[in-house]
Amino acid sequence: MLKPFILPALPISRFAPTPSGFLHIGNALNFILTWLLVRRRGGRLHLRIDDMDGIRVRPEVVEDIFYSLDWLGLDWDTGPSGPEDFHARFSLMQRMDFYARSLSPLLENGLAYVCDCSRKSIASAGFGAVYPGLCRNRGLSWKPGKTTVRLHVPPQTVLGVGSQHIRVDADFGDFVLWRKENLAAYHLASVLEDEAWAINLVVRGADLLSSTAAQLFLARVLGLEYFPQAVFVHHGLIPGEGGKKLSKSKGDHALCDMREKGLSCVDVYRLVADFLQLDSRRIASLGDLGHALGEAGF
Repeated sequence: MLKPFILPALPISRFAPTPSGFLHIGNALNFILTWLLVRRRGGRLHLRIDDMDGIRVRPEVVEDIFYSLDWLGLDWDTGPSGPEDFHARFSLMQRMDFYARSLSPLLENGLAYVCDCSRKSIASAGFGAVYPGLCRNRGLSWKPGKTTVRLHVPPQTVLGVGSQHIRVDADFGDFVLWRKENLAAYHLASVLEDEAWAINLVVRGADLLSSTAAQLFLARVLGLEYFPQAVFVHHGLIPGEGGKKLSKSKGDHALCDMREKGLSCVDVYRLVADFLQLDSRRIASLGDLGHALGEAGF
């Protein structure tokens, strides 16, 4: 079940699917919960398709995002109306110059630095997933397409996310803001997009607690207005086989497969109700699910 939280008076939130794999039941949980929390308060929803990864974007997956949202009965107020509109006006690949402009003051003030370490060299040195700041004091020049830009995360950087206190330096280290492929990294693009759309409610899986802390730290370094004040709701994860996290790239419990097997959106609503420890026997519509969520105090 969800932990207690206080919603903004007028929630402004978003769906933010990644078009590298078909949406699965875990995505449906997140989107349905986001939609219900926003619509019950008369808020606004934005659709943002996180295609900043460029080459991993699959056109058939982009189409499936719109089909799946329609199948689940979920609407939104701003963002692309369909695949063609997405590619024409809303692709984040068109926003790279905007993201890049945020790096100059960080580099000039020593809040970020250039790094030429490869993933292979970091792994072979035995540092694991947390980068230890090897290039911090090397004074390298940024060469787009050849080097990365990392955020300097000082020691003992602790941020509170709900009741949790996260050590950003220990969990993330100096994380990448700009990738060697000359593309914005996910955390930079996501934070700047949330800020641009004045998002004040972010609904995420519990596995992203550390990511939230890292993004909050980045938002404060950037001097942003809205993101540091946003409400973050972290829900549990629907497990895959063997209790592992569901994966879009592997097609775990894909919504398109559920449709092919003859399941309906009501079956998804009831799965979500069961996961949230609500009485799924009473659920025959999205409205029923919203009513049950309200009765549970959310």
